Amino acid sequence: MSRHKNIKIDTLSFHNMIDEDSDLIPLLSPEDEEEMNKELVPETLPILPLRNTVLFPGVVIPITATRDKAIELIKAVNKGDKILGIVAQKDAANKNPTFEDVYHTGVVAQILRVLKMPDGNTTVIIQGKKRIKLNAVVQNEPYIMAATSEMIDDMFVQDSEEFKEIIETVKDTALNVIQENPNIPSEGTFAIKNIQSNSFLINFISSNIDLSVEEKQELLEINSLKDRAIATLKKLNTELQRLELRNDIQNKTRIDLDQQQREYYLHQQLKTIQDELGGNSHEVEIQELLKKAKKKKWSKDVKETFEKEVTRMKRLNPQMPEYSIQRNYLELMLELPWNTYTKDKFDLKQAEEVLDRDHFGLEKVKDRIIEHLAVLKLKGDMKSPIICLYGPPGVGKTSLGKSVAEALGRKYIRMALGGLRDESEIRGHRKTYIGAMPGRLIQNIKKAGTSNPVFVLDEIDKMAAGMQGDPASAMLEVLDPEQNSAFYDNFLEVGYDLSKVMFIATANSIGDIPWALRDRMEMINVSGYTIEEKLEIAKRHLLPKQLKEHGLKASHLKIGKSQLEFVVTGYTRESGVRNLEKVIAKLVRYAAKSIAMEEEYEVSLNNEIIETILGPARMERDKYENNDVAGVVTGLAWTSVGGDILFIESILSKGKGLSITGNLGNVMKESATIALEYIKANADAFGIKQKTLDENKVHIHVPEGATPKDGPSAGITMLTSLVSSFTQRKVKSKIAMTGEITLRGKVLPVGGIKEKILAAKRANIKEIILCEANKKDIEEINESYVKGLKFHYVSEMKEVLEIALTKQKVQNAKRL
Repeated sequence: MSRHKNIKIDTLSFHNMIDEDSDLIPLLSPEDEEEMNKELVPETLPILPLRNTVLFPGVVIPITATRDKAIELIKAVNKGDKILGIVAQKDAANKNPTFEDVYHTGVVAQILRVLKMPDGNTTVIIQGKKRIKLNAVVQNEPYIMAATSEMIDDMFVQDSEEFKEIIETVKDTALNVIQENPNIPSEGTFAIKNIQSNSFLINFISSNIDLSVEEKQELLEINSLKDRAIATLKKLNTELQRLELRNDIQNKTRIDLDQQQREYYLHQQLKTIQDELGGNSHEVEIQELLKKAKKKKWSKDVKETFEKEVTRMKRLNPQMPEYSIQRNYLELMLELPWNTYTKDKFDLKQAEEVLDRDHFGLEKVKDRIIEHLAVLKLKGDMKSPIICLYGPPGVGKTSLGKSVAEALGRKYIRMALGGLRDESEIRGHRKTYIGAMPGRLIQNIKKAGTSNPVFVLDEIDKMAAGMQGDPASAMLEVLDPEQNSAFYDNFLEVGYDLSKVMFIATANSIGDIPWALRDRMEMINVSGYTIEEKLEIAKRHLLPKQLKEHGLKASHLKIGKSQLEFVVTGYTRESGVRNLEKVIAKLVRYAAKSIAMEEEYEVSLNNEIIETILGPARMERDKYENNDVAGVVTGLAWTSVGGDILFIESILSKGKGLSITGNLGNVMKESATIALEYIKANADAFGIKQKTLDENKVHIHVPEGATPKDGPSAGITMLTSLVSSFTQRKVKSKIAMTGEITLRGKVLPVGGIKEKILAAKRANIKEIILCEANKKDIEEINESYVKGLKFHYVSEMKEVLEIALTKQKVQNAKRL
């Protein structure tokens, strides 16, 4: 049925809610209602009597015209403005009603469509517009013509809270009627919920409720919309009570088969069907399992366990739930790759090429993989190591697993552990439970089809203990080379050899990994990249990858080295390259959009075009604060996303005591206290007068107060800041420091050295002060990372001050 201006969905009654030839429902919108109310009612109208229904304003209904007068009237109206009056007959049996035989309250309606039916009858789709009053008859032949006037609804109460509650109650009751009546399609609920007009809602429900013509006529003749809503609500409640009573009677008298009896009949039918198809499926299934078992290469213990479980399955009734669990268990044993291994590649040169191709830098990790391959090549067999790559996000820890798998020629598996709280995810469920499954470890081994894959345990530091146990404790057996040769899964109930699996765990912070689990792994730090490394990664990997993913060729977009450096330094501030890839993707989308829209664009990007695409540079290199002011010192810090620099400021004011601000933790506050007490104890050595110490209050502040900070590595930085404030000697330019201090004047080593060095290079620092014990950490760093940096190794706090502070006091300094 075609769409008309005022038809939203072609549903005509609760009992015939959806027309098979339509996907629409007649919902009158407020805009349509307002437009309809503006239409004028003609003074005289041809009147079409209806025998079995009452039409309400806004409602769409079909009528079948069989009487000659009705057919002639429809033909005449359809040729003109298609407007006519619709009224209900007082006596449905009257075949030739006159003006006196019809109700004098009706609606003015519009013909929407006239359909010629195959049986010769005429079906007319009409929509009610406004209520009218028949004042006097104009003619009775060939059809009724009458003088009419519009009946205005009393709608002044529409905005009152009482009326709104009445409307909501009507809507809810109508929805309950639809739910209780099985003959009404559920689409009726959609119709009721989506009616926006209050008056149309009342008319729609009044038209479709199961009432006699006389009762519907009474509703139509009510002038007050509030009174009509209350009357409709009463009718709905009566209908609802009738339906609930009928349904209650049906429920009480319904005879249900007993559940076991029903299952018995179904199983008997299934057995008969299986017999007709050729034998008992239960026996055939067991024979197939035994046939597959002959091809398996498993140990004597596993074979005996399988045969024992098959014997148990034979005794089980196929109709019992335990049967399906037993079948799943035996299928798992058959599908697991017992003693099935892929052959390792021992071409070390090719392995190096694969690792270098996919990842720039990461020399320690690559060397460790090559060492493992070398031992395998010489010895032929060894227990696979448990490697844990830890470092900030986006440095390539997870993706490294794929490259390792390709270099070794093994299958690759990745299992995300982030948020894991259930021990059964690792060890599986016991078979005594319905729906029991093996752990994710065994499931992934089965999926891989080999017992020596490269297995990446992603985000191992994100596991947490929950009500279902501690998954980190369950991982202890998995990641212990001395124990995982017979890993016990609760579902499998027989040891499975994981010693040939090469596990590679990844983590952002090793501090979140339990010490017992950390002890079983070989920890390899994957720190952040230098700017030079990021440029190479962007050039070799990120840009070609994004061009390929966006359907472009290398000739469609070119970014020079200086432009890449501008992007790296101006739009990213991270240890990894994840955000850098997103920025490059945006540049590639600029080219893709221009090509798709056939617009001219610059293939070779310069800094101005990059700023046009990405906006002004949002990130500037971390820079040391102005050292012209005494008390400002640059420190080095480690964060979960890499290294960073921080600035420590101190100032003196009249008073006594020490105050500290900047959202500092307890350890950092203790470092400040230690530094101040050490200065007081050695004031003469630093040239500080006792009077200065007694009469001045010290305030230490670490900027970016919203960021929590803690740790002992700012000890020497705080000491230098305080001595600088007391002596008014400024700190040397472009120098940074990190180290812990003691009351004895010693400088102790700290961690995160590589990340801190990278942060220093980003900040254009030239000199760094470190503890003597941290010298070994510098020697492990690639020479290219520390190029251009001068390191001062100290063991005493006095050495720090001699290196960091200038001999000259700040000019115009306040005399202390």
